[in-house]
Amino acid sequence: MKGVLGELQVNLAARFFLDKNQYKLFKNVTLPTEDGSTQIDHIIVSRYGVFVIETKNIRGWIFGGQNQKTWTQKIYRHTQKFQTPLHQNYKHTETLKSALQIAPEKMFSLVVFVGNSEFKTPMPENVVYGGAYIRFIKSKIQPILTETEVKTIASSIESGRLTPSIKTHRTHVKHVKKIVEDKQRSLDENLCPKCGNPMVLRKTRSGVNQGKQFWGCSGFPKCRMIRQIP
Repeated sequence: MKGVLGELQVNLAARFFLDKNQYKLFKNVTLPTEDGSTQIDHIIVSRYGVFVIETKNIRGWIFGGQNQKTWTQKIYRHTQKFQTPLHQNYKHTETLKSALQIAPEKMFSLVVFVGNSEFKTPMPENVVYGGAYIRFIKSKIQPILTETEVKTIASSIESGRLTPSIKTHRTHVKHVKKIVEDKQRSLDENLCPKCGNPMVLRKTRSGVNQGKQFWGCSGFPKCRMIRQIP
């Protein structure tokens, strides 16, 4: 529900502050991929480029950097990691670029945070709060697509997307859950069974097994748990 409310805010901002004759908005676009599907919150097509928008409705302090794989959300004493939205949106832009056969310089990745959140580290210019995404889009004033190209791209998105339906959404959610579960299983398998810290790859320095690799707890020397490699 938070995601729906966040996307609604983006929809309303586009409706009231972007000229619909110049900017074509597509919402919840699900595209087929080799391993399932990917869902794009919003795509805005104009003569000034194609804007691929990922919406995040979360609260608290946000810490992160452009090249980090995960960012951190902190609410009072509670801290948790989440996938960097820029990396998440990268798959979206790559899928769309491949489907449209469009040059990468004509596409813009944009992450929009809504809700009661606050950045505690400097963010890239394409990571913004709420309505600031309108300013980002309007900052692109040099036409890079012709009217014909805009119509062709809009038509391709409309014909290439999976038909919006409850079934399409459920299938995509199921696919995403499987990816998350697989990643979590991989992480769990590489955690120390004694203290829960990550296991790291090490080498035996001496003795009959010198040079042989094994998994050792990253909490060493407090935790000396090891797991031999067959």
